[in-house]
Amino acid sequence: MTARREVEELVNEGMPSEDAPLEDIEKAERLLESIIPPVTDEEAQMLATAFGPDECYGLASSLMHVIETAPGAGTASYLQDADNWWVQRLNARVAAGREIAETGHDAMCPDHMGGQGCR
Repeated sequence: MTARREVEELVNEGMPSEDAPLEDIEKAERLLESIIPPVTDEEAQMLATAFGPDECYGLASSLMHVIETAPGAGTASYLQDADNWWVQRLNARVAAGREIAETGHDAMCPDHMGGQGCR
């Protein structure tokens, strides 16, 4: 399966930093908004390589949410660009989701940490 054109364009361009020219930020925003969710698992893996070095005025969070619309997002491993903070965050969210699915609660829940179980 091939990725949609708008996904490929965003991946090729990558997310700019907040220091980039306004035109670059606006272009990334238009590309991101043109991706109609849900994305495929393949597209999600591709999009995970598009994160830039910072939040880019909220666009990185929006990109994360688009990636998480993939059907396999809850069990995915994002291995490319693993040093990028956003990719690490994606993987941490998957791990937290797995913990909840396996145990029925979040290990960091204050009630659980106190030994009383989650609500």
